[in-house]
Amino acid sequence: MLRPVRVVLYDRRTVSERRDRGTTTNPNKTVVTVITPVQKKTDLKEACLVVIYGDELGKKVPLGSGSIIIGRSSKCDIQVDQESVSRNHAKMKNTGKFFTIRDLGSTNGTYVNDELVDEANLRDGDQVKIGRTIFKFLSGGNMETAYHEEIYRLMTVDGLTQVHNRRYFLEAVEREISRCHRYGRALTLIMFDIDHFKSINDTYGHLAGDAVLRQLCQVVKAKIRREDLLARYGGEEFGIILPEIDGENAVLTADKIRRLVEKTPFRFEDTRIPVTISLGVAECHPDCKDPSELIKKADEYLYQAKNSGRNKVCP
Repeated sequence: MLRPVRVVLYDRRTVSERRDRGTTTNPNKTVVTVITPVQKKTDLKEACLVVIYGDELGKKVPLGSGSIIIGRSSKCDIQVDQESVSRNHAKMKNTGKFFTIRDLGSTNGTYVNDELVDEANLRDGDQVKIGRTIFKFLSGGNMETAYHEEIYRLMTVDGLTQVHNRRYFLEAVEREISRCHRYGRALTLIMFDIDHFKSINDTYGHLAGDAVLRQLCQVVKAKIRREDLLARYGGEEFGIILPEIDGENAVLTADKIRRLVEKTPFRFEDTRIPVTISLGVAECHPDCKDPSELIKKADEYLYQAKNSGRNKVCP
C-alpha cells in the first residue's frame, strides 16, 4: 500500500520579505505539505496465454479483465482435454494489478515455472503447466509483437524441454557438415536417449516423465560448450552436435555426460527417479555428405549401446 509522504519545509524569509509578499507567518513555523505518490498502473487488458507444448500448439488465449477457469470440462473457459487434468483444474483472475492463478484442488496440481503452487502471481514470460500442456503467460505492451516472437521461437525450440527441436537440429547438422568439409575441421554427433523411459512413465506417470525430460536437458546443457548444440530429436531421444571435436574426444565428452546423468538425483515432487542414458557417437568423415547418414550412424551406435546392457557409450 502506498502511504502519503510528509515533506517538511522551513520558511527562511525575513519578516519584511513576507510582509512585502502579503504574508506574516511566524518565521519559526514549520510548513507541512502532504504529497501522495502516483501509483503506477499496469495495463493487463492485452494479457494472454500461448500454448507452447501440447495440443493446439501456438494457440493464443486472450485473458481479459475478469476470471477464467481452466480444466477438462467443456464448460471451462479454457478446455484442456487430458486425463491428467481435473474437470475444474485452476482459476486465473485479473486483479487489476496482476494476474493470479489458483489451483482448484486438482488431482495432479498446477505448476508455475516447474514449481507446484496453490496460488501465485504471474509475471510476463512465466510458464504455466496444466496436466501435460504448457502455457506461456504474456503481458505488458506490444502484445502482438511478443506473440509473434513466441510463435517464431516455437519453430526452433521444443516447448517442453526448451532446447532446440528436430527441425532446427536437422538444419544445423546440414550446416555443420558443410562447414566441416569446407574448412577441413572435425565434427562429431552424439545421439542419446533415456534407458527404460516407458517404465518411468508407467511407474511414475507421464507428468513425472515430462519432468525427467526437462531436468535431463538442464543437466546436459550445463555440461556442453556454448558452441555445441543440444536438441530434442523426438520422444526421449536427443542429439548433440560437437563442432571441431574429433571422435575420440567426443567419446570422452559422452561418457562424462553419461556419468553425470547417472549421479544426478532426478525428482518429481517428493519422489526420486533413477535415470540413466545410452549414447552413440559418430564422427563426420570426408565421404559423409548427407545429414541423415551421420544421424543414422550415431543412431546405430546408440542402439548398440542399448542392446549391450544400456547406460553405455558406443563409438
